[in-house]
Amino acid sequence: QVQLVESGGGLVQPGGSLRLSCAASGIRFSDNAMTWYRQAPGKQRELVATITSGGSTNYADSVKGRFTISRDNAKNTVYLQMNSLKPEDTAVYYCKTTGIFSRRDYWGQGTQVTVSS
Repeated sequence: QVQLVESGGGLVQPGGSLRLSCAASGIRFSDNAMTWYRQAPGKQRELVATITSGGSTNYADSVKGRFTISRDNAKNTVYLQMNSLKPEDTAVYYCKTTGIFSRRDYWGQGTQVTVSS
């Protein structure tokens, strides 16, 4: 039973910061790559950042230099530190992982991030 639970979303002003968390259970967390996606109203879901089991990271061009993905294997948690937030960052943010054997994607419920003055 894989479960991903996001938290940390909220309302922030442009230029502000927010840290999202995704707590995972039911997987061998340290072996799994973890990814953050986001989806704005009326728009397609897009990849924001990913981190491999070895700690390598990748970011969408739109967030490079502003967002940082990290993981704490001891806590089975992946984080997304978001700085210099822009209104365009407004979206529901989702945590995702893929089953190593099944190749099934597992998604969290999402957490809302709203950047507005």
